[in-house]
Amino acid sequence: MKAARPTVFWIGTLAVIATMVVLLRQILLPFVAGIALAYLLNPVVNRLEKWGLNRAVAALGILSVFIIGVGLLLVGAVPVIGEEVAIFIDKVPTYIGQLQALANDPSRPWLRKLVGEGVNEAQQSLGEIATLGADWIPSVLRSLWSDSQALLSLFSLLVVTPIVTFYLLNDWDGLIATIDRSIPAAQRETVWTVAREIDDTLAGFLRGQGTICLILAVYYAAALRLIGLNHGLLIGLAAGLISFIPYLGSLIGLVLSLCVAALQFWPDWTMFLVVLGIFVGGQSIADYALAPYLIASRINLNPVWVMFAIAAFGYLFGFVGLLIAVPLAAAIGVLVRFATREYLTTQLEPAAPSIPLTSVPQEPLPKKSGFWRFWGEGT
Repeated sequence: MKAARPTVFWIGTLAVIATMVVLLRQILLPFVAGIALAYLLNPVVNRLEKWGLNRAVAALGILSVFIIGVGLLLVGAVPVIGEEVAIFIDKVPTYIGQLQALANDPSRPWLRKLVGEGVNEAQQSLGEIATLGADWIPSVLRSLWSDSQALLSLFSLLVVTPIVTFYLLNDWDGLIATIDRSIPAAQRETVWTVAREIDDTLAGFLRGQGTICLILAVYYAAALRLIGLNHGLLIGLAAGLISFIPYLGSLIGLVLSLCVAALQFWPDWTMFLVVLGIFVGGQSIADYALAPYLIASRINLNPVWVMFAIAAFGYLFGFVGLLIAVPLAAAIGVLVRFATREYLTTQLEPAAPSIPLTSVPQEPLPKKSGFWRFWGEGT
């Protein structure tokens, strides 16, 4: 009975944590972002600390450099994106007129049934926009001001995330030491072995999927721009970056590109096939040429389970769930494989002679494992 008490305690603790996560899922984004950012930047802080720099100063410096870098990137990207959005807004009346012409084509009655009514409503709405614009903008501003949840989410992402990241970076070693002391000595080596395997898995996924995102962003943007698709640069970059969530980026990019191609190239069906070929080719390159070498050997998950994880965590936790679905599924996969190995070893194989286990204190998560190897730490 006494031996079962720790198991019951940990199961109960995990159940409480899972319940709190589900209940508080609406405010998790800045904290998840802070934890992820601290995990990414911690190896650099460790390296600077090894060179003799105070850890708090190193954490603040690296975080400041990261924030400034992201800010400069946004300063460079926002004008380009804003220009693309402005061009799109200017062309909306033209697009709707083209859709209405297509819907009214008597040779394509099926198309009128599909989009005709919606196009007519959209055209009527355009006539009202100019009249309602003066009232609409103040209304939107009042709505944003009154929507405390939206303001809180934006404030949290911009302000809380850097604060969470700094405190985690500054206290990382202390947190690891606290966790280490809370683990029973008999299980300490096993726990850290599994933790290192999870660390390797997460590092492999982040490095691999990040590389795939950049490759797809460049490929989609260049290919769509090459065929002359309107807003091709914006759609391609967005599709590539959203591909951090597997399959979602390519799917969104394909739908948007086909819609724009329908307005721009109709009735030239060859351009539809070209757009379809670009995205099918990009996803095929990611799945069969890049992922097997950059990701599959690390996360060891079947694509079906990847899609299930995305759907399940997205349903439970919304956008945050989409971001953490694959890394969390990979970590769960490590735990399941470990539990399976333990079961096969203890239940199906003949019992080995009992050997006393002498626990030797180890430095938790040595810097030469997993993500730390990626940054070049350790030997």
